[in-house]
Amino acid sequence: MKAARFHGEGRITVEDAAAPVPAEGEVVVRVAACALCGSDLRPLRRGWPFTPGHEIAGRVDQPGHPRHGERVAVYIPVFCGRCEACTSGRTHLCQNSRELVGWQRHGGYAEAVAVPERCLLPLPDDVPDHLAPLLLDTIGTTAHGVRLARRIVEGGRALVLGAGPIGLGAILVLRRMGFGPISVVDPAAYRSGFAATLGAEPITAEEAATGRYTFVVEATGKDAARQTALEAVGIEGVILQLGESDAWSITETRSIRLKDFFLLRSFYFPIGDFAANLELLRADRAEYERLVDDRAGLDGLESLFAAFARGEKLKPVLVPAP
Repeated sequence: MKAARFHGEGRITVEDAAAPVPAEGEVVVRVAACALCGSDLRPLRRGWPFTPGHEIAGRVDQPGHPRHGERVAVYIPVFCGRCEACTSGRTHLCQNSRELVGWQRHGGYAEAVAVPERCLLPLPDDVPDHLAPLLLDTIGTTAHGVRLARRIVEGGRALVLGAGPIGLGAILVLRRMGFGPISVVDPAAYRSGFAATLGAEPITAEEAATGRYTFVVEATGKDAARQTALEAVGIEGVILQLGESDAWSITETRSIRLKDFFLLRSFYFPIGDFAANLELLRADRAEYERLVDDRAGLDGLESLFAAFARGEKLKPVLVPAP
């Protein structure tokens, strides 16, 4: 089997690897598509001991297994199904496992991957392979965060900081769930221009920091965007933090200190949200199709990541097999 290895400093090689051997309760999934994600820029820069790739769609390749041949997406948290979080439906917050497919175990930048059977999400026939990965982070992560925020605010003026895959997904989810008008901040012209075609108004960070937004989505993980979010949120508004980073460095200003607001951190989504996420994809399928703006095989993965890291691609997809 062929699999990608991330060596750091932007270098990826495609190497021969042992075929995955499923443990008890696992199956092998033949990868049909694996979408690139901004969080994978960390292993791209630093290197990683496992094959990354966590937005996976494929087909069960386990002869003799009842699910052999089934089209599936892969739910990345490896959850136990028994703890208090899991039995209450919060499978993404499992108390007995913090293992994630593509991070603490091999992921989808390969021809095949072994995954727990409980992490298989059946794909209906109307969802093609190249769109299926969007159900996970682009739709799943953003929609879960917006659903949490709607416990506090049900609509209103929204701001999205970062027009990468998560930010663009947030614009579509916000629009579908009744928020608006929507503004967006992103320095990459390609991404901010695309956001404008989705109905969001591109503005600068300085224009955003006005304290007038009911809902702010921080989708970059960068300190500058987090600072802007704190300045931009309005009275009793909500900041949804989706971007990831290793540390915070924020200056508390008078405009931050002298107001009430809610800061919400959200991680991935409970497995029970998948059916609702399917409906979001179906409702705005034409726009999600436009997000997938390039595809490549394993041999083209390094070049694809380089363009993605420069902000020249929106949601490119690895297609391991021709």
